[in-house]
Amino acid sequence: MGLPLHLPAHGRGRGLSPALAALLRQRPGSWDQPELPQFGGPLVDGGAVAAAQQRCARQLGADGVWFGVNGATGLLQAGLLALAPPGSRVLLPRNLHRSLLHACVLGQLRPLLFDLPFDPATGLWLPPSPTHLAQVLDAAAVAGPVAALVLVSPSYQGQRADLPALVALAQQRGLPVLVDQAHGRAEALSAGADLVVLSSQKAAGGLAQSAALLLQGQRVDRQALARALLWLQTSSPSALLLASAEAALTELTSPAGLGRWRQACRVGERLQRHCRAAGLTLVANDDPLRLVLNTAALGINGLAADAWLLERQVIAELPEPGALTFCLGLAPPAGLVWRLPRQLERLRHALGGDPLPPFSAPPLPLVGEPELPLGLAWRASCEVVTLAAAVGRIAAEPLCPYPPGIPLLVPGERIDPARAAWLQRQALLWPGQIADTVKVVAA
Repeated sequence: MGLPLHLPAHGRGRGLSPALAALLRQRPGSWDQPELPQFGGPLVDGGAVAAAQQRCARQLGADGVWFGVNGATGLLQAGLLALAPPGSRVLLPRNLHRSLLHACVLGQLRPLLFDLPFDPATGLWLPPSPTHLAQVLDAAAVAGPVAALVLVSPSYQGQRADLPALVALAQQRGLPVLVDQAHGRAEALSAGADLVVLSSQKAAGGLAQSAALLLQGQRVDRQALARALLWLQTSSPSALLLASAEAALTELTSPAGLGRWRQACRVGERLQRHCRAAGLTLVANDDPLRLVLNTAALGINGLAADAWLLERQVIAELPEPGALTFCLGLAPPAGLVWRLPRQLERLRHALGGDPLPPFSAPPLPLVGEPELPLGLAWRASCEVVTLAAAVGRIAAEPLCPYPPGIPLLVPGERIDPARAAWLQRQALLWPGQIADTVKVVAA
């Protein structure tokens, strides 16, 4: 029996919200309903969906909730478009999901990409400290006003930022804050965020593509938000995915759901103790349901570790050059606490060696804007050149190992010699994920 430790977080059905599991046991297709008057939809004032959204808002302490059926992607895009009119500048972290770049193209926004602290031991970006963000805000303000700030917390690897302090810093300067909390449980609301995006499949018992957008306070124009949702959400939403969003949100605050989450966390804490007792180095994080193996400390590239484990039916969620992330979900597999450490010990004996050398941080400014407008560069005539020949050229597409879809290079950025050399090293660290060529704007 294998160990599926990947998303969706419902463990191939074992951890689905009970209400959703009951719905799926009905006759296939019986839940595939249109937007009948009594049913409604996310943008309709009356009906069952509107009532469910209002109920979830009360349970979570939000002023408004909208369900989404094209994942956190569509809701992140709608949130950003609601906060920023065309031509405005928006502050985005370098560990943004690429969907936010798509929103900048759609909304004719100017992305200001801010650098993050970097861990050379694992090659991972780290959450910004309040001091770091204050420096970012100061640097961004030099060139003019900024419309909004986006933060990512927790990260894919379960590392949380000090959201109350970060949100307060931004709002003191009049900036509304959108938090990408696809891997979280709505704690950004209590931190004061204006908009929060949740994914039903990443930290709750819902289906892929179901998500929710949460609103609080008066800094966001509700009409602008409704308009952006109208632009980006389908006019025929899946009733099943809407039910998934409702069930997942309800479970976040229900006594039974909280009990199940705490039980899963206890399993995760025991797993971490067993791994450390076996001499396995873990990346420190804040989520017991995300186990992050420091493969660099074992002398193993995370992509090679993932390939070796896959052959033994251990399926991780996210391989990276210096780390391998496992998602336990709300129903961790039976025997996980002893089975996974045993496999990881075998991995160390099979592939391990001296620790990998430190990873080099990307040579990036604290805050940088693409030299050529993002949409213009992405649509421009382009040519394919080697990374070595890309020095001085302007990128025409994102360079984005997948998953998790975090771009190492953004269209419109000029590739200076240091960046080109760094990208060549990245291509060696991500075998099969990064080509040795890149598209650049035609000369």
